[in-house]
Amino acid sequence: MSEEYNSPLLLETIKIAEGEIANLPYHQNRCDQSRQTLFQSTDILDLASVIQPPPTRLYRCRILYGEKLHSIEYIPYVKKEINSLKIVTSNIDYPLKYANRDALNALLESNKEVDEVIIEKEGYLTDITIANIAFYDGEQWFTPETPLLKGTMRAKLINDGFLQKKEIRKEDLNNYTQVALINAMLGFKILNHFNIHY
Repeated sequence: MSEEYNSPLLLETIKIAEGEIANLPYHQNRCDQSRQTLFQSTDILDLASVIQPPPTRLYRCRILYGEKLHSIEYIPYVKKEINSLKIVTSNIDYPLKYANRDALNALLESNKEVDEVIIEKEGYLTDITIANIAFYDGEQWFTPETPLLKGTMRAKLINDGFLQKKEIRKEDLNNYTQVALINAMLGFKILNHFNIHY
């Protein structure tokens, strides 16, 4: 299974809870699209056939792949506490879920005074380094129109009609009363205690 790749490796992070694989069709779709984009692959890397879910507890299934499957790990999930956020301007580009997260990690490293950064790109808010983000205006949840990465849980919530897409600037934040983080492991997590620094 382990091979050396000249091309960058891609990553899927999939939630497995008590033996159940969460949101698999969305992960499969992103895997298919990413392989087609990077490698012009026309075959399917069938995730359901390679995942062997642990029967109990909560795990982060970490799949590395390129044209072919590279590796699968099952890592007990440890939640990261996020209470402080800072808006940081960056031209970072992360359209596919690459395993190499050096640029994202560097943003966090240079802003150690907060738990996470909200990345502002070309005047608009996008994501934090580990999740998509959403804002509540008292009636509806909105997520940035153009995220850094189109997350699988974000896609599901948009398709379900729960989330609406909207261009959001930091100047608009006074219009919103709540913030939520969205990713495969967190699902949709509203932050009850948070501060946003500019």
